Amino acid sequence: MMPRVLPHVYLVTDAEAGADLVARVEAALRGLPREAVAVQLRAKEEGGRALLAAARALRRVTEESGQLLVVNDRLDVALLAEADGVHLPSHGVPPAAARRLLGSGRLVGVSCHSAADVLRARQGGADFATFGPVFPTPSKLRYGPPVGLERLREAAATGLPVLGLGGVDVARAPEVMAAGAYGVAAIRAWLVAGDPGAAVRGLLAATGTGDGTSRDRGR
Repeated sequence: MMPRVLPHVYLVTDAEAGADLVARVEAALRGLPREAVAVQLRAKEEGGRALLAAARALRRVTEESGQLLVVNDRLDVALLAEADGVHLPSHGVPPAAARRLLGSGRLVGVSCHSAADVLRARQGGADFATFGPVFPTPSKLRYGPPVGLERLREAAATGLPVLGLGGVDVARAPEVMAAGAYGVAAIRAWLVAGDPGAAVRGLLAATGTGDGTSRDRGR
């Protein structure tokens, strides 16, 4: 399997979508250029059976639309669903261990909250990191105040592709890119939008990647 190239827009799922998750993802991806976005299946409250069923359903949707699928935390589910990669929690399985299991053809991402976290992820062989929360957001209130753009700038300077996460929407995406981020990660900005497809196209345009073109990962 050839190594995948990370898109600049990373769509993270959440329990808010409920039973409509697959339909909302399908609507969000409709008509996009190939590999314009990656979708992260994040459903920590689900058991293994339900998570695998959701991953396989999203795998069908992402394959049909030519987009990438990443599974949060569960390497076993990522492999069984033939996903394009895994996204590890900051205190989860080390990226080097995940790489040994997944091989070189799949993406390995890590959730990071400081430049030191990002540097460790890079040294461990991760392909990318999400970094945040950059801005205030309801889903991250329990983790403390947002890290802000200056901390994002420091994280991006480590050399690992970093995607700004937390309160990122179309209006704020240009600020995230200007701080040196490789791209943006979003949850509410697309998942609860009235028109998920329009929201995703807006994010692509706001990051300057509206044509879906992805850059090298820069490792």
